[in-house]
Amino acid sequence: MLELIDVSKSYDWPGQKEPLSVLKEITLKVDKGESVSVVGPSGSGKSTLLNIIGALDRPSSGRVLLDGRDLAALDDDELSRIRNREVGFVFQLHHLLPQCTVLENVLVPTLAEKNGESRKAVEERASKLLERVGLAEWSRHRPGELSGGQRQRAAVVRALINKPKLLLADEPTGSLDKESADNIGRLLVELNRSEGAALIVVTHSVKLAANMGRVLELNDGVLRERQT
Repeated sequence: MLELIDVSKSYDWPGQKEPLSVLKEITLKVDKGESVSVVGPSGSGKSTLLNIIGALDRPSSGRVLLDGRDLAALDDDELSRIRNREVGFVFQLHHLLPQCTVLENVLVPTLAEKNGESRKAVEERASKLLERVGLAEWSRHRPGELSGGQRQRAAVVRALINKPKLLLADEPTGSLDKESADNIGRLLVELNRSEGAALIVVTHSVKLAANMGRVLELNDGVLRERQT
């Protein structure tokens, strides 16, 4: 479903003659419905890798294939459509719109383009997902009225509303207390299994990483599978 072939990323660095190499010839395959965690020290390029996988950034070299399509061959409009329809994002900060209700926030990705579903069907899916994550009673509340864990659960539902093939989570528990972090970790695993979207999680949490089907370690720009 997802394949990276010799993906490298480098940046020009002020005062340096040579570009700074962040990712070095990374090769990776992720199947439909699989769960993968990426761990490694701060500054090792984990978020850069996730941004390239999610078409938020482009590699300096190499190829990223999503269902056989080379993302580098697509124009900006096509990439925007993929980000909206086929990839769901969960970040460390929830990025919910403070002026909108929880339900309205969840529905934001559905406004970009028509997906063949009626508005009623989309709203029913949103309501069912909110119920599954324990937010049914909070759907008409605004983010400021929710706890940090509740806001992150709403962000997870928003990421899933368009039935993506791939769910990317960048430190999704990093700003939460232990109990909320554990709840979000269990939620991601449960929804990965029930929704069928492949899940890639960047995390410093040993516990969250261990709950994924595979654990990969990124260090000095090189991605390796961690042996358990």
